[in-house]
Amino acid sequence: MRFPVHVRGRSSMELGNGLATGVNVRLDATAIRDSPSVLRIGRHVQISESVHIGAIEKVVIGDHTLIASRVFISDHNCGNYQIPDAASSLDIPPAERPLSSMPVRIGCKVWLGEQVCILPGVTIGDGALVGANSVIAHDIASNSIAAGNPASVIRVFDASTQTWKGI
Repeated sequence: MRFPVHVRGRSSMELGNGLATGVNVRLDATAIRDSPSVLRIGRHVQISESVHIGAIEKVVIGDHTLIASRVFISDHNCGNYQIPDAASSLDIPPAERPLSSMPVRIGCKVWLGEQVCILPGVTIGDGALVGANSVIAHDIASNSIAAGNPASVIRVFDASTQTWKGI
């Protein structure tokens, strides 16, 4: 690990062997439910500089995943904007709205490019690649490349030819 690394809630984390981090990585894990670990990072994960991962319910990052600089991953928001929710009204300051959360799952051998943002409730399948500056608001299938804001799949891996095919 390259320091400084900012860790809050270490007792709510499982960090795999071979974890490597750049400077100014921020890992925040605060369990709001009865859960022994809300942030689980697999084996041989590489996290570059200035990455922020925030978890209150569940963020899982699979083995051998590569995370570029300035990536943001969170399983929660201040307020719930998916359903009608009086507690998330614009009359209430954002910091006073109740936290809502949905688990985030990032598979094994995933590559997240520079400045990717992963929103609550997202699953990224094994072997997926996410292009720089992408905002991931929906699930990304295994063995695919996604890019954009919001991100969409632009290529998939064809195992029979061992090549990436455009969509």
